Amino acid sequence: MNDYERIARVIRYLDECHTEQPDLSTLSKHAGLSPFHFHRLFTTWAGITPKDFLQCLTQSHARELLRKGKNVLDVAMDTGLSGPGRLHDLCVNLEAASPGEVKSGGEGWTIGAGVANSPFGQCLVGQSPRGICHFSFVDSKNLDAALAALQADWPNARLHRDDSIATRLSARIFKKGRHARAQSPLRVLVHGTAFQVRVWQALLKVPSGTLVSYGSLAASINQPAASRAVGSAVGQNSLAYLIPCHRVIRETGVIGNYRWGAVRKRALVAWESSAGG
Repeated sequence: MNDYERIARVIRYLDECHTEQPDLSTLSKHAGLSPFHFHRLFTTWAGITPKDFLQCLTQSHARELLRKGKNVLDVAMDTGLSGPGRLHDLCVNLEAASPGEVKSGGEGWTIGAGVANSPFGQCLVGQSPRGICHFSFVDSKNLDAALAALQADWPNARLHRDDSIATRLSARIFKKGRHARAQSPLRVLVHGTAFQVRVWQALLKVPSGTLVSYGSLAASINQPAASRAVGSAVGQNSLAYLIPCHRVIRETGVIGNYRWGAVRKRALVAWESSAGG
């Protein structure tokens, strides 16, 4: 069991028993660790103590982030900036596949595909000649399905298994500290309709540590009545974390579903909002 799986067990337990205000000893038992080792692991993983992190999982905290996020997103959209300088912001250059590339299905390409560890479990990364074209969270049960989805996006490309590519990119994507933002932009390649690409471009402007509602995201692309269509586009994103669909939640502050698991979405939101910067 990796660190994220231990944390996920604790989050699932809190979903059921948060009203009991479980103490450190109780949480550590659900992680299968002593209180000392659980506290150390949790603080290393999240950057803050379990007590502070748990506050970031509450619905009231999500509502507060949502209220702040609306204003921050307006500023980000107006200025074209990715965010107000948080430590976990990623600089991503998004390019849409051309009609010719979509039609060819990646013919003549070799896509390096590999599995690596991340703070949120194993991830599958696919890198095409034009940039990262796939990023998903996987486990041993759905790895074959994830590889099949990658191949289906680019049916005529050759997949080459190379875990070293995934390890290098995962380490960069989830790197902590002030030097993380000084790196050159990550190039990513998306495969979608013009509307989907607009939604994904808007998502890149939602700063790390803030949240946005589906309605606000729709308004930001001048489609205020298209919340449902925006939600569908968010759900079709094939670049987990890089295009931060985990930062979109319901108007009520409820975190909601996530393509790679509701528990993982809550962990991502809390991890980013607790990161500081």
